[in-house]
Amino acid sequence: MHELRYRPEIQSDVAEASAWYESRAAGLGSRFELELRNTLRRIAEGPGMFPVIESDIRRARLHVFPYLVVFRTHATFVEVAAVVHAARRPAVQLRRGGRLRGK
Repeated sequence: MHELRYRPEIQSDVAEASAWYESRAAGLGSRFELELRNTLRRIAEGPGMFPVIESDIRRARLHVFPYLVVFRTHATFVEVAAVVHAARRPAVQLRRGGRLRGK
């Protein structure tokens, strides 16, 4: 199992998406967060099973919600760069705060 490390923006990305879904229906924000946790677990278990979108940057789709997790695998950990709506191009998120940092 790979250690996951998160960019600081991830917390606000998730909170914003969760609040939006919760405003649509009670409990929907919690379902979004649960699906996101399950996707993050799958990434930690096998990051190489997800498609490359740019150089060594990968993405994982949530199953029910139209969101992507954008990440980069390092030798000893996985860096989660963004949780973004699938309608947005994930590569755009890589420019937010600069490129992912190699360790």
